[in-house]
Amino acid sequence: MFAVDEILIRNGIIFLIWIEFLWETYLSIRQIDKAAKTKQVPNELKDIMKEDEFLKAREYSLAKLKFGFIRDFQSVVVNTIVVHEGSAAGIWNFSQIINPFGDEVSTSCLWLIILSFLATMLDLPLNIYYTFVLEGQYGFNNQTASFFVWDKIKTFFVSQALTTVVSCIIIVVIKNGGDYFFVWLWAIVCVISLILLTIYPAVIAPLFDKYTPLPEGELRTDIEALALSLKFPLTQLYVVEGSKRSSHSNAYFYGLFKSKRIVLFDTLLAKEDGSGCQNDEILAVLSHELGHWSKNHTTKNLVIMQVNLFLLFAVFKVMFKYPLLYRALGFYHVHPVLVGLFIVLQYIMMPYNAVLSFFMTVLSRSFEFQADDFAVRLGKGKELERALLKLNKDNLGFPVNDYLYSAWHHSHPPLLERLSAIRNAVSKKD
Repeated sequence: MFAVDEILIRNGIIFLIWIEFLWETYLSIRQIDKAAKTKQVPNELKDIMKEDEFLKAREYSLAKLKFGFIRDFQSVVVNTIVVHEGSAAGIWNFSQIINPFGDEVSTSCLWLIILSFLATMLDLPLNIYYTFVLEGQYGFNNQTASFFVWDKIKTFFVSQALTTVVSCIIIVVIKNGGDYFFVWLWAIVCVISLILLTIYPAVIAPLFDKYTPLPEGELRTDIEALALSLKFPLTQLYVVEGSKRSSHSNAYFYGLFKSKRIVLFDTLLAKEDGSGCQNDEILAVLSHELGHWSKNHTTKNLVIMQVNLFLLFAVFKVMFKYPLLYRALGFYHVHPVLVGLFIVLQYIMMPYNAVLSFFMTVLSRSFEFQADDFAVRLGKGKELERALLKLNKDNLGFPVNDYLYSAWHHSHPPLLERLSAIRNAVSKKD
């Protein structure tokens, strides 16, 4: 009876993996078809976007979509093999053999490190192709081979150090927390996540990119005046050397409570070749970002994330002692708690995670419209419109989207929708 049930669970997990892949493939085909059939600049952009720029953005979009299909296909094949062949259990057995300590905590950490290493190696060829061929072909990659290799090595060791510490804490809490361990686990993970949100930008991110204070000048003065007018507790203003990695642009703020820092990518600043944004456009982009702060979007997302974690841990508490879950993945003699957490969160909760991701995308788009409206109310609507058009041009954004693909994937509203909303808000304000 056990054998039949574990086969049903194993096949059920594989079914969910392939259903997700087929759904993503269907959406990608819709978007590829939409892009392939759209060969003219939309009327709303004819006075702004040249035809050659539009066609290049279209080619870039199609190249990324086709690459995404290959990446997802590799992922679904690997996951199918891992589940069907019990590969995770085989790696666990190997971890036990080479582990000199033999306890569950150290074996679990070793198991995770080996899994991460194998996943990194499997993804490496596609990452190399994406960075040096696809991104390079369209002028976005600025990485040298040595930079790429060193960056991957640093990423692996830093992520493993953090994962090992957190994993040890999780295992100890689960095994010693009693019947309500999931409450303690949730509380501790909440604290850890807040700590990481605080230290990552200030301590870990500088290990990968160079952060320097924005020089004194008109832009710095204007940003500080904007922050002061909104009572935004700005304590530091940085420029990150993102151009060593990529030509894509961005800006963001981070920090808890009364200590906030704003970071501008150097690619966002105006260049002699006409790329980047002028000072008034950068201020409009930052007005949008400060709109997220003013509307408490970060706090709301954080609360949602913590509620979601509590629900996931509560489900794990109910299911993690169910032996068939472990047997379905080849764990016949041991039931490590970290493996149980992995199975429940990665596979059993897959439908829930997909639905939650969609609703978070919907919420994110709503937040983006609110932040745009905030910038308009500050009198920066026209500058924000110009900035969005420049950023779309610099990043080769394709402005035409299949509605279903966009609704599922785009956490930011499509360009044409944002421009329409901004223009309507500006006309109402005027």
